[in-house]
Amino acid sequence: MVKPILLFGYGNLSRGDDALGPLLLQYVEDKVCLEAIEILTDFQLQIEHALDLENRTLVLFVDASVSFIGAFDFTELTPARDNSYTTHAMSPAAVLAVYQEIKKQTPPPCFLLSIKGESFELGEGLSANANDNLEQACQFAEELLQNFDANRWRDLASYA
Repeated sequence: MVKPILLFGYGNLSRGDDALGPLLLQYVEDKVCLEAIEILTDFQLQIEHALDLENRTLVLFVDASVSFIGAFDFTELTPARDNSYTTHAMSPAAVLAVYQEIKKQTPPPCFLLSIKGESFELGEGLSANANDNLEQACQFAEELLQNFDANRWRDLASYA
């Protein structure tokens, strides 16, 4: 049976701060009750991941990013055919668009927790700043995963 909540972290543990998504999942596995949560990790999002959204009530994507100020960013996603739609790795919004196209229905509420990274070189460890950002994002995720109400998550997305 599919668990209603999907927590999907992606990134490469061997590429410095790119490991932030999978590292947050490790934290969640240790600290949060997983009775209703399925954990999924991969190096990057691909078209096949659209099927992982099926029969979910909420989805949280977790990834490293350099495109914002602050330790982390939390946003609600909408389906969108962006430039990643036909590339090797996809954006979460493109995964939602594929789901919508193949299932002929709106995807479940999906959110993205982006954690600020700065160094993504092969063979590097986590940078000091990224480690601090990860700690803050882990605390946020732990609180977030105590309440599986999409409207509450939307409220938090508005203020994060």
